[in-house]
Amino acid sequence: MKRQFNLTATYPTLPELTFRGMFLGMLITVIFTASNVYLGLKVGLTFSSSIPAAVISMAILRMFKNSNILENNMVQTQASAAGTLSAIIFILPGLLMLGYWQGFPFWQTLLLCACGGSLGVLFTIPLRRAMVVNSDLPYPEGRAAAEILKVGSEIRREEAAGEDTSKKETGMKDIVLGTGMAGIFSFCANGLHIASSEFSHWIQIGKAVTQLPMGFSMALLGAGYLIGIASGIAILTGTLLAWVIFVPYLTSVISPAEGQSAAAFAQAIWAQKVRFIGAGCIGIAAIWTLIRLAKPVVDGIKMSINAIRANDTEEKQILHHTDIDMSPKSVGIVFLVILAGLFVTFYSFVSAAGLPTTVTIIYIVVGILVAMLMGFFVAAACGYMAGLIGTSASPISGIGILGIIVSSLVVLGIGSSFGVFATPEGTQFATALAIFITAVIVSIAAISNDNLQDLKTGYIVGATPWKQQVALILGSVIGAFAIAPVLNLLYQAYGFTGALPRAGMDPSQALAAPQATLMTTIAQGIFSASLDWNYILFGIVVGIAAIIVDMLLKSHTKSLALPPLAIGMGIYLPPTLEIPLVIGSVMGWFIHRYLHQRAALRSPGHEEEDVEACNHRGVLFASGLIVGESLVGVIIALIIVVSVTSGGSENPLALVGKDFETIANGIGFAAFIATIAIFVRHIVTTKFTPEK
Repeated sequence: MKRQFNLTATYPTLPELTFRGMFLGMLITVIFTASNVYLGLKVGLTFSSSIPAAVISMAILRMFKNSNILENNMVQTQASAAGTLSAIIFILPGLLMLGYWQGFPFWQTLLLCACGGSLGVLFTIPLRRAMVVNSDLPYPEGRAAAEILKVGSEIRREEAAGEDTSKKETGMKDIVLGTGMAGIFSFCANGLHIASSEFSHWIQIGKAVTQLPMGFSMALLGAGYLIGIASGIAILTGTLLAWVIFVPYLTSVISPAEGQSAAAFAQAIWAQKVRFIGAGCIGIAAIWTLIRLAKPVVDGIKMSINAIRANDTEEKQILHHTDIDMSPKSVGIVFLVILAGLFVTFYSFVSAAGLPTTVTIIYIVVGILVAMLMGFFVAAACGYMAGLIGTSASPISGIGILGIIVSSLVVLGIGSSFGVFATPEGTQFATALAIFITAVIVSIAAISNDNLQDLKTGYIVGATPWKQQVALILGSVIGAFAIAPVLNLLYQAYGFTGALPRAGMDPSQALAAPQATLMTTIAQGIFSASLDWNYILFGIVVGIAAIIVDMLLKSHTKSLALPPLAIGMGIYLPPTLEIPLVIGSVMGWFIHRYLHQRAALRSPGHEEEDVEACNHRGVLFASGLIVGESLVGVIIALIIVVSVTSGGSENPLALVGKDFETIANGIGFAAFIATIAIFVRHIVTTKFTPEK
């Protein structure tokens, strides 16, 4: 497969893992982890830290004359753990809501996150060749980060050599323009609140309720341009299934609570019932994806082992350093250390319950096995989803739902055999253990969701995979040190819904932790036999139907596909996040059609080069959109954390109140349309001159 960009042809011995790079990555990781933990607990969303880390790294390391693109890449690889490992907040606060923990024990939380995150890195090593090198998955954020690193590095190199940098500066201008537009809009929408980032128009026909959603995220618009039409249409299909069929039907046959508005009722139906259909669809689609990946994954493992065993000099030259993962010996050592860490933390957790020794050992061993086996499954699924639509929009909480269901069923089976549920304390322990196991699974899912995106960036810029894998393990461990203190700080300051640390605290100020609340409810529902399985089972049926349709499309057409995982995500994710993705993918499809038709007229014999030149500019602009929103998201998050922790407002920059909402919606819509117009114009006005 042809490499998109191979810097090693020019710089064969560039340093990658440097002390200054790792130190900078450590600082960024700690800061971003703290910001992500707060935002995730408050609103249930986190930001991807890879691209902001890449930009910050470039700005700081630029002050050193001998810094380079691969060193910058390592910084963003390490720091990306902050944006993903913080997903542990989607499950771990459930232990406090359950009343089992009264705080977050430092060493248990540290080992849980560090071991889970490091396992996520190890589990994606055998997936790299199958899903990064030999796959056409778009990896939008990975490509965006690579484009930023490439343009910045080439400008600096050519300036140092006294060469003409005008072409590269044009590329940087595209990135800067996209960054500026998205950054200004994000600041106005999420900081000043004078523009809307989304809105929904609710429709009621009889008893049926649905919505016409609209999101104005410019980062997701750019990501939609990068993911392609197949994923975009599949996400749209899932959205239509959820909001044209499932929600209207269920709202027409179920009665709302007294005094509940139509919009609140429909939102509750989607969150408490339809999302489980999406989770079931994601689960069966993920299993299907893992089955399809089995052969390329096995082949990738064999190639990795052969690469290490190769002693012949000529064969070593063929196996370029950009194709070498961590050695089996290194993987084995790290795995044993992780295993020891998991045993220690599971032993400390289970032994505290005072169960018989036999039951304690069984729960420890089975808990670790479930976490690792389920972890490898979710590593493949999350890596594929990240490749399909990007890290930011990947539904980690959906994987968490599958994890809590599997963990609860296993714990239930063992507990029923040993009489654990004979007392309320035993039931509480079993629920807590299921949450504890799921916390490891979520950590694995979060890191694997991000790691393949980073490896895609490295693949494009010519990085060494094993060094990236080391950097991400380091990022996981450093991020794990930050999570427990930040969680304890926020818990003591605000408490969680249903779990307040002190009497007399205002429940309205408690952090919602919506995903943790949902997963705790699911676990309690399984142990009390009150969970409604119908929606999950129906989701599995929907997923099977989606798989069959996708197979039929691929067997009867050359270019049509409907990825089942993307359909499940369309059902599961909030529709205001999905619409910009869909618009971006459809916009990209129409632009590419127009470019091919135009190239046949203006560049006969050079059609592909013409289209590629135009598309490259589009990729740079889309990358800028992702950068701008991500950077401003980090800045606003830091401002909010500082404000709230010092007793200030949760919206310290807001200039207007809720009465400005209608005008804000209009401003948001106008800005979004203007961005699309500028985006399209930027691509189609690209001049192309065939080389003679």
